[in-house]
Amino acid sequence: MARTSPLHWVGVIFLLLASILLLVTTISAPVIGDIAILKVMLTNQTALRNSSVTFGTFGHCVLDVAPAATDQDYCYPKMVGYKPAAIMAAIDGTGFSEAASDSADGLTYAMILHPIACGIAFIAFLLSLGAGVVGSLLGAMVAAIAWIITLVVMAIDFALFGIIKNHVNSDGSGSNAYYSVGMWTCLAAMVLLFLGMFIVLFTCFSARKERKRNGGTYKNNRDTYVNGTDGYNDGYNGTTTTHTTRTRRKRFGLF
Repeated sequence: MARTSPLHWVGVIFLLLASILLLVTTISAPVIGDIAILKVMLTNQTALRNSSVTFGTFGHCVLDVAPAATDQDYCYPKMVGYKPAAIMAAIDGTGFSEAASDSADGLTYAMILHPIACGIAFIAFLLSLGAGVVGSLLGAMVAAIAWIITLVVMAIDFALFGIIKNHVNSDGSGSNAYYSVGMWTCLAAMVLLFLGMFIVLFTCFSARKERKRNGGTYKNNRDTYVNGTDGYNDGYNGTTTTHTTRTRRKRFGLF
């Protein structure tokens, strides 16, 4: 394996961490009910804590449903695209305009980009493990694609759940909506993907430049020799024997 700069492995680790963080966002509610992109704390409460609604990539969960004295959680079936505005209107009586409701509902379909970005980021990590110039270049290119997708889906997340958050917090019901773990893992993954992509690409070109420098012939720095011949009379058989001598060519007229 080619010698690899330690900085290259920093970039590789960043790509791995980014894929793990995107995986966390992907498996948010309803896959794992306690992981949410947006969490809404409701005003009603059980004997333990307030009930809450957790929104994730493929749906939502309602946690600590009243009036149970123990945790009683309901996670709804996983699906691509769901209706967060209608869910909050039914649970908390939050009012949404038709435009806001349609916008929020439509944007949920784009959250399928979470697992896509996660998979592409992991592929970038595997390619970068090759540590060669080609592997690093391919890894950086794939990481760039993952970064663009992550940037797009993160912007969609903020737009989508920003609509829900603003309406819930301003409707006077007392419920409180806020961005949760899944949002921040997506943001952190976006930053790590950019750094990992830049580092892997930088070390790729650095390694290529070093290889060209070390693989040069250095023709201007080595001694060049020319062949010459001289003859002498062999006294034993009367023949002239020619032998080759190596004459060192002067450099700079000095030596």
